[in-house]
Amino acid sequence: MVQNIKGETSPVALITGTSSGFGMLTAITLAKQGYRVAATMRDLSRNEQLVQLAEQAGIADRLHYIRLDVTDSDSVQGAVAAVLQMYGRIDMLVNNAGFAVGGFIEEVTMDDWRRQMETNLFGLIAVTRAVLPVMREQKRGLIINLSSVSGLSGFPGYAPYAASKFAVEGFTESLRHEMASFGVRVVLVEPGAYRTPIWNKGLGEIHRNDNSPYKEKLDAVLRYSAHAGQTAPDPQEVADLIARIARMRAPRLRYALGKGSRVLIVGKTLLPWKWLEWIIARGLK
Repeated sequence: MVQNIKGETSPVALITGTSSGFGMLTAITLAKQGYRVAATMRDLSRNEQLVQLAEQAGIADRLHYIRLDVTDSDSVQGAVAAVLQMYGRIDMLVNNAGFAVGGFIEEVTMDDWRRQMETNLFGLIAVTRAVLPVMREQKRGLIINLSSVSGLSGFPGYAPYAASKFAVEGFTESLRHEMASFGVRVVLVEPGAYRTPIWNKGLGEIHRNDNSPYKEKLDAVLRYSAHAGQTAPDPQEVADLIARIARMRAPRLRYALGKGSRVLIVGKTLLPWKWLEWIIARGLK
């Protein structure tokens, strides 16, 4: 039985994908800021590191761990119901769950294209839809969708991931329009490269074929990705930004941060596409 603590006055945040990376760090950071955090993940056996960090920070009582598979509608509805039973409201949703499928378009199977979209896009939509009635009736709330620099520009070798994040960008723009009159703030956070497990997982999801006509280009993408993952900044920057947004009364739509994000935005705005294409191609040599 879930303990009912509806009388608690602290704000409540539901975060997806908290077993590692941005989600885990955001759960700790928001709990330190006074939030009651529903830390969700597909496999609860992977919560050891988060539990340890929470205990070390003295905030273990502020986190509650809930199984949530964003690709399973029953799991989504059950998790949201559990949060509401426990806290009586949801003040903040951080849609963080996601992974990266890589490979050149011709060689990525349709099953893997669908798997990418099921988690990064349809899963995000499903969780958002489950939370919207709560926030709409409360007449307040904050939804932060984790996009990516790959939602701003497509890169060779990561088309499935880029496509999913481009879709998240469009979805979030529409959602912000629709929820404005209900007091629900909607925000995109667009990180560049950071030291998170998505790099290792993403590289593991790359489709490789030694006889591929794309082999040399794919090898260059892999080298670049490995280097970016090793030299990327601390992902705590993203968690800190999310915590700052949570304190804002009127956050803007987009927050780009990290290696390459702001430069890319300026480049796409000011440079002809051919120039940007040349810059990206040179970076992969």
